[in-house]
Amino acid sequence: MTMLKGTNVPVPAQAVRVELGWRAAPGGPDVDASALLLSSGKVRDDADFVFYNQPAHASGAVRHEGKVTDQDRVTDTLTVDFSRIEPAVDRIVVAASADGGNFGRVTGLYVRVVDARSGAETARFESADATVETAFILGELYLRQGAWKFRAVGQGYSTGLEGLATDFGISVDEPQQAQRPRSPRPTSSPPAPRPVTPPAAQAVPQPVPQPVTQPVRLTKITLTKEAPSVSLSKQGGTSGALHVNLNWEVRKQFKSWGAKLGRAIAMHADLDLDLCALYELTDGSKGVVQSLGNSFGSLSGPPYIHLDGDDRTGALSTGENLTVNLDHKDRLRRLLIFVTVYEGARSFADLHATVTLRPQHGAAIDFSLDECTVPSTVCALALITNTGGDLTVQREARYLVPQRGVSPQRTIDAAYGWGMNWTPGRK
Repeated sequence: MTMLKGTNVPVPAQAVRVELGWRAAPGGPDVDASALLLSSGKVRDDADFVFYNQPAHASGAVRHEGKVTDQDRVTDTLTVDFSRIEPAVDRIVVAASADGGNFGRVTGLYVRVVDARSGAETARFESADATVETAFILGELYLRQGAWKFRAVGQGYSTGLEGLATDFGISVDEPQQAQRPRSPRPTSSPPAPRPVTPPAAQAVPQPVPQPVTQPVRLTKITLTKEAPSVSLSKQGGTSGALHVNLNWEVRKQFKSWGAKLGRAIAMHADLDLDLCALYELTDGSKGVVQSLGNSFGSLSGPPYIHLDGDDRTGALSTGENLTVNLDHKDRLRRLLIFVTVYEGARSFADLHATVTLRPQHGAAIDFSLDECTVPSTVCALALITNTGGDLTVQREARYLVPQRGVSPQRTIDAAYGWGMNWTPGRK
């Protein structure tokens, strides 16, 4: 149902997908979804802010799933599992921020709440009165008398995501001005010092170290054809874990059978994409990390790369995730991240996938795959190279077409000159 600003509806589902959508336009700003988990109107700490640089709440109740592009339509999705929300949380604010412009230049902006299990739409609110705002609270999920509801809000901020976040108690990472030391107030005649008797020797209590809270970083990087590369070192992403996420849209595909009979059978394709990585270490060793053959890798030892599992749902879950241990970046010479179609489609045509690289320290890097126009079943996503200790991420988004009888892995190997020997494998 389409809602008016300020109205509310019950949300009977146990888990929902909160989808922000808009119409992409040349030169228009990008839009990012976020959520704030509130207790008595404020976040309890910075971990209650879920967005592109912090995509999952520790409780697992709220996740940022990422963007999907379908021709001129773009969606960015959050998932909410009410059964996992902590008792102190009584409100979840659903917000949007504009990157590269204001919401007056965004057309067709809406938010809708969908039952995660049945797919039925519970609520929909369309925002059409934005002007100079660069951040928006589109709606909120709130607890009332033991039941969850959704309210259409439509409140804008001209101060962007930073202004919205700080309003709810988030500490944002920003340059701090150095404070000048205070000068002592002059006195007319300082009193003469009194003689002091030295105290007996005693143990001096040591200060207890306090945990250091890292402010939230709101910066992000989008790789495009015009700006395809970025240095991880310059972004501060030189240590810790580098998380690579692949999300895709599960679509219903239609095939026509028996044209003479004039009938069509709708088939649901069980689309399965596999996130993989070719690696080369500085000692010359080479290999692949992939679910095929259960080659999931390792973070504590070579190749310091690990694939967390084989996901067959894409955007309905967390996609596929690969982690690189940047604490051992000096052992890494190059890393090619690629994806293959394992089953459910004959090519990437009409499949919409997004790739996000999240360094533990530094800005998130994301890009979407362009529309495929060739019968490709393997796509090179990104190439990470180590040049003099500087890790550079190069957006590839390169679709390759395997020759008959040649596997996608052999095809990607030949294109990038890895020179490995391949044997058949299975899941």
